[in-house]
Amino acid sequence: MISSEVVDLSRLQFAITALYHFLFVPLTLGLSWLLVIMESLYVMTHKQVYKDMSRFWAKLFGINFAMGVVTGITLEFQFGTNWSYYSHYVGDIFGVPLAVEGLMAFFLESTFVGLMFFGWNRLSRIGHLIVTFLVALGSNLSALWILIANGWMNHPVGAAFNYKTMRMELTNLSEVMLNPVAQLKFVHTVSAGYVTAAMFVLGVSSWYLLKKRDITFAWRSFAIAAAFGLASTLGVIVLGDESGFTIGKVQKEKLAAIESEWTTEPPPATFTIFGLPNQDKQRTDYALRIPYALGLIATRSIDEPVIGLRDLISRNEQRIHDGIVAYRALQKMKQGDISDETHAVFDAHKKNLGYGLLVRRYAPDVLNVTNAQIAETAKHSIPPVTPVFWSFRLMVGLGILFFITFLLAFWFCATRSLAHQRRRWFLRWCAWAIPLPWLASECGWIVAEMGRQPWTITGVLPTFSSASSLAPSDLYLSISGFVIFYTALFVIEIKLMFKYAKLGPSSLHTGRYYHEQLH
Repeated sequence: MISSEVVDLSRLQFAITALYHFLFVPLTLGLSWLLVIMESLYVMTHKQVYKDMSRFWAKLFGINFAMGVVTGITLEFQFGTNWSYYSHYVGDIFGVPLAVEGLMAFFLESTFVGLMFFGWNRLSRIGHLIVTFLVALGSNLSALWILIANGWMNHPVGAAFNYKTMRMELTNLSEVMLNPVAQLKFVHTVSAGYVTAAMFVLGVSSWYLLKKRDITFAWRSFAIAAAFGLASTLGVIVLGDESGFTIGKVQKEKLAAIESEWTTEPPPATFTIFGLPNQDKQRTDYALRIPYALGLIATRSIDEPVIGLRDLISRNEQRIHDGIVAYRALQKMKQGDISDETHAVFDAHKKNLGYGLLVRRYAPDVLNVTNAQIAETAKHSIPPVTPVFWSFRLMVGLGILFFITFLLAFWFCATRSLAHQRRRWFLRWCAWAIPLPWLASECGWIVAEMGRQPWTITGVLPTFSSASSLAPSDLYLSISGFVIFYTALFVIEIKLMFKYAKLGPSSLHTGRYYHEQLH
């Protein structure tokens, strides 16, 4: 049995590398489409300013893209080094979207990114626009296939357990690809990336406007970012609502943890705006609630309840009992008992086999488990409520703030009142707000991944059963190396971004912009 220290350290390492990686991904996803919009305007109008916009913002895209590639490669290696049993158990399914991502999406964007940067004088306007479009398409397809894999971990469909190989095997590829959780996760995640890029361009452009430099360039960049950001924020809100509805159907523990909903209330359930979750005592202290709101949002009905965590724990306790029956039948089949009776017992209970495996954390011998150990297992079959509860609220609060910011930005552009002296507060706010979408994105991933615990694959494979047999010293060493290396990359990224953002379009060396005109 792998020690809890090794499992916790493996989780910590993957969390650190994933959160670092996702500092670079959102900007890549969104900025690629902003480049397509800017270059399309250049192709349609032939105005030089749009070409300069495309080339300048592409510089910042390129810096961020390179960092994203470097940090992303190590993530996939960890499936083999730190999570080898997981890779063995579900490699037939999980490996498919990762392989397609590498063959289709990564090669697509990496092939055309060079042409995008060095092809301005070698390709026609339309030809270069097509190249830029293919880079954006490749970046977003990469996210699609990664999120199909991640969505399957949250809602495993199109696969079945084979007792002969003791592995999960692919049975229906289309179900995996069209998994509703994966599709919603994709559109919600990429929309969040679009918001991130829009806020980045909006904030940097606001700084230029505050400094009264490169006004035409900055104003047009600001206007495009405002419109793109407003549409993207609306998309995030709508798709987030749809994602919550889907979670309520397939991941009831995650939904209840997000809302710190301990008891099953008469429908429609109340929504908790603020509270202090107390997981030990299974209650929410100092709760401030809105009547009926949660029921309407989560179930879109007035008569369907939102199941509370206490009831889910009781339900999971029964599923654990059921899973132990499946586990006992599986052990008999492994020992050569392939009678119809044993097969029938296994088939009747195999859907809860994963819940039987949960017991191994508290009782290594699953077949001799006590009722007290089953109750303890059930108690820990729900996610950690406090971090999920607060991360969700911070993410939603920031989303509302982004919507207001982009709405005001769009209004000021539409009324051409942005240059008014009384709008300087808003320009300062836009500049200071640049980091906030990254914070919202990281909170979203905390909700998604911590909300799935204690499962690597929901209902199928517990997290503590997925890790590799490593020494804690190996993990401490690798975590230290990753933190140092990734922090260095992050510092380099920030310095380069600040350097070229301060230079602005003067870095294009056209002779038309602020720093060049000073000399």
